[in-house]
Amino acid sequence: MTKKPLSEAKVQAMIASDPDAPEATDAQLAQAKPFTEAFPVLAEKMRKNAGGRPKAANPKVAVSLRLDPEVVARFKAEGPGWQTRINEALRHAAGLS
Repeated sequence: MTKKPLSEAKVQAMIASDPDAPEATDAQLAQAKPFTEAFPVLAEKMRKNAGGRPKAANPKVAVSLRLDPEVVARFKAEGPGWQTRINEALRHAAGLS
């Protein structure tokens, strides 16, 4: 069963009827500050906890490369780190190591 989309008038009526989320006044909007200005310590803490791996000094470049299936199977057969091993083999072949 597909739900019928709400009309803009219905959405606005639902927003207006919500006592927990009143529309901001022009005066309130004029006083609004960016989150990082209003809560600098919290913003910095959140920025540090963003996750992900640390930035590399010499980041890799993402490329799309077609290789023979046997080549990929050979490197994958050695377990995790197969992409790094391919990179090392290519560096050696290019005379970079």
